[in-house]
Amino acid sequence: MRVEQLGDGEPEVAIVGSVHGDEPCGARAVQRLLDADLDVLEPVKLVVANERALEENVRYLDADLNRSFGEDVPEDAHEVELAHRLADEIRGCTVLSLHSTQSHADPFAITAGFDGSISDIVPRLPVVATVDTQGFGEGRLFASDADIIEAEAGLQGTETAAENAFRLAREFLTAVGALPGSAVEREIPVFEMGESIPKPPADEYEVFVENFERVERGETFAAADGHELVADDPFYPVLLSPYGYAGQFGYRGQHRGTVGQSSDGANSTSVSSLSSAQ
Repeated sequence: MRVEQLGDGEPEVAIVGSVHGDEPCGARAVQRLLDADLDVLEPVKLVVANERALEENVRYLDADLNRSFGEDVPEDAHEVELAHRLADEIRGCTVLSLHSTQSHADPFAITAGFDGSISDIVPRLPVVATVDTQGFGEGRLFASDADIIEAEAGLQGTETAAENAFRLAREFLTAVGALPGSAVEREIPVFEMGESIPKPPADEYEVFVENFERVERGETFAAADGHELVADDPFYPVLLSPYGYAGQFGYRGQHRGTVGQSSDGANSTSVSSLSSAQ
């Protein structure tokens, strides 16, 4: 694990990159922040989490680091020690964890609820949506004692994802007051994570719909070896891709409202009053 710092003092802000070793965009953003020699207004901790997996261009060595913050991981797994160290490094901080994905080209945020400063920061990030995963996924980084936003910067392994990651990092630092300037506030749709969509055994998979766009009842949204999967009920695809997961396409999400400010300057919507519109 590589840990660096911008500015002097005890950081209360952190950026984490490459929790997964096959997602280099976060590590590249960290290096660009260091190379930029920024004149920060408050100290910032920079972490490249899984250096060994990054060197081998694999997601993890022994266990998924973003599932290693719980108890159901072998004690001798390389990522277990990393999880303890990472949790210590970010304790008490406001954190942006940078990722990339196979599901969507445009950046989007992932949260576990909207406690603390999360609801203020998310609308100031250049993202097209936010996925609320509260209650999903044991052992994730969200279990740490910190206010955490994950950001999917774009398609895994692309230069666009690397550029997006750096922009996300800069705008995050502006939003939390670590860099001078005024962050642009946007109105960001919020989607609640729903049940997973399993993939039947097949050699070839296809997805025909876009993430965060409503799928109607009766609409064909995917296929396995040419066998079409049709929606029984309306849903919003979340993290949907042909090959992003081994055993599932992604998740059936629901639109739960918005957070942030609309383009006409209307008042921010309170996260606590998000609608249950579907």
